[in-house]
Amino acid sequence: MEHKSRINQDLISGFDPLAIEHLSASAKRDHIVESLPPQGFLAPRVAASLMLWGECLAVVLLALFQLSQYPGFALAQPLSLYLSVIAIVAVLYPTLLRIAGLYTLTALVNPARQIARITAVWFALMAVVAVSLFVFKLGSSLSRAWFLAWAFFGLGWALTIRVAIAGFVRKLNADGRFNRRAVLVGGGEAADHVISTLEQSNDTGVSLLGIFDDRGGERAPHSIRGVHHLGTLEDLINFVRQTRIDTLIVTLPLIAEDRLLQIVNRLWVLPVDIRLSAQGQKLRYRPRAYSYIGNLALLDVFDRPLGDWGPMLKTIEDKVIAVFALILLSPVFLAVAIAVKFDSKGPVFFRQKRYGFNNELIEVWKFRSMFTDQSDVDARKLVTKDDPRVTRVGRFIRKTSLDELPQIFNVLKGDLSLVGPRPHATRASAAGSLYENVVGNYFARHKVKPGMTGWAQINGWRGETDTAEKIERRVEFDLHYIENWSLTFDLYILARTPWVLLRGENAY
Repeated sequence: MEHKSRINQDLISGFDPLAIEHLSASAKRDHIVESLPPQGFLAPRVAASLMLWGECLAVVLLALFQLSQYPGFALAQPLSLYLSVIAIVAVLYPTLLRIAGLYTLTALVNPARQIARITAVWFALMAVVAVSLFVFKLGSSLSRAWFLAWAFFGLGWALTIRVAIAGFVRKLNADGRFNRRAVLVGGGEAADHVISTLEQSNDTGVSLLGIFDDRGGERAPHSIRGVHHLGTLEDLINFVRQTRIDTLIVTLPLIAEDRLLQIVNRLWVLPVDIRLSAQGQKLRYRPRAYSYIGNLALLDVFDRPLGDWGPMLKTIEDKVIAVFALILLSPVFLAVAIAVKFDSKGPVFFRQKRYGFNNELIEVWKFRSMFTDQSDVDARKLVTKDDPRVTRVGRFIRKTSLDELPQIFNVLKGDLSLVGPRPHATRASAAGSLYENVVGNYFARHKVKPGMTGWAQINGWRGETDTAEKIERRVEFDLHYIENWSLTFDLYILARTPWVLLRGENAY
């Protein structure tokens, strides 16, 4: 019963499964979408790492502060010895806490229960350092008053930091930020085994929202162990577009190879982890081949782009560089705005709906480059060379991409990233056909935020798409960027972008 209640607690995180028992599959999906908050998933190990570095920094700052008070930096000689002791403690303290299991989510959320272990780790470490100083005859060179003050006040400071941060961690945990939202793909007996295994697991960290299965009748009952059937695979794709889903667990056996390929080919365009349940599989792999949710063994098929740390690092990169760019380019902003205003009648800015992350519609800002009465909001007709709809100033700012500068505000708002696949208008076409009809895996480029510049653009695939090959190659480069993302890759693209823009190739 203990395990049962634990998995049920996961299941009701954000909505009440009993309240939707008698609803249709579509009504159940709508209820879940409305009930769940939209916040993104934050990997617990990211929070744990931030806590680790925070405590390491706190230990160093307290030691330096006390050193400045007594005996003072001038009298603390040799200073290198003091700094070495501080560095050793700063490294070993969080390391020992990690070994003692004090950076798990449970420990971070409940610091009061960990006081005894934190105290034992701290004083054991300080005792070892003190003995080491005595053994190596370094104690006479070190202020004992400073060391003892650090030993006692340091513990209080460490506990204060942990309790303070725990409040913030608890808030994130209560909002479900550390809980992966998962759905099962495929029902029947295999799904029953998966749910049963999760019920018998401790701390799965997963909210299981429902089951999606194309099969009907007895093979797809309304619910399995309280987990509801929410629709078909097509319904699943729309469901993931509407709410945050982190993991898809495919329950089909490996022997159903053709069916597995069909499912994976349809689902890999989504920004989620795709895992294949190894529950009941007769073919066994080496232990390192599996990942686990609780006791459930899984085979990793696809990972979400960017990984655990990627979204946070990319957001920091975007905000910091965008702020500096806005400050440095403010004179250019003003000059372009004045030129656009005096060149033709109409507003300075042009706003257009485009596809963003996970196919969400976003409003992208640009400097207006067309005559107001000839603007094409849906981009049904792409701009071509010497296009009569483009103003005189518009030709220049389009060729130099100065018309894209207002998208810095989109970056600061969070709709765009500095680097990523360029966002396309909703009706953009190549050779007369919508992009998604030309390229089968087109929507896979929306697994990350779109960008102001991208790998495709700096490789010459920008501007007009009058042939199918041009959009196919552009998507090919976009997917290469997604699969190989890193901060250094972003910085390389940003560094190359100005030189590409100055050439003005394929920009009309």
